[in-house]
Amino acid sequence: MTPLMTIIQHQMAGNHCFGCSPDNPHGHHIQSHWDGECATCTFAPQPWHCAGSPNFVYGGLIASVIDCHSICTAIADAYQRGGRAIGSGEGILYVTGRLDINYLAAAPIAGPLQLQARVTEASARKSLVSCDLRVGDTLCAQAAVVAVKVPASWGDA
Repeated sequence: MTPLMTIIQHQMAGNHCFGCSPDNPHGHHIQSHWDGECATCTFAPQPWHCAGSPNFVYGGLIASVIDCHSICTAIADAYQRGGRAIGSGEGILYVTGRLDINYLAAAPIAGPLQLQARVTEASARKSLVSCDLRVGDTLCAQAAVVAVKVPASWGDA
């Protein structure tokens, strides 16, 4: 069973992802906290993450953070369904098959962005993930992500 509030990305050996690898010096370094049912993430946007207005977050950054957080949620859930700790044994990897985002309100650059994701449906080959992004009490974006399982060798350098 997965320990309470495990940081998913810190358990994934060989993770080179721009969005979530702790080892990618140019990445976002998001940290998704898994509690066994839901993954949460807090991301503090920087001034250069702005949209046309310096007061709001660029939509592409929102998509990037939602994408990474949702895929890591699918990975954590798959390990749990397999009765394994995240990162144990042969690696479990997913990639984005589909990312549908509804932007509901502008996300203030002052943030922070609060993400919450959970797997709503899972099979051997894919998982459906639902993700909400809020700033304070404002729901800024909702996403549905299709996470597709790929062979563990896909992540080899």
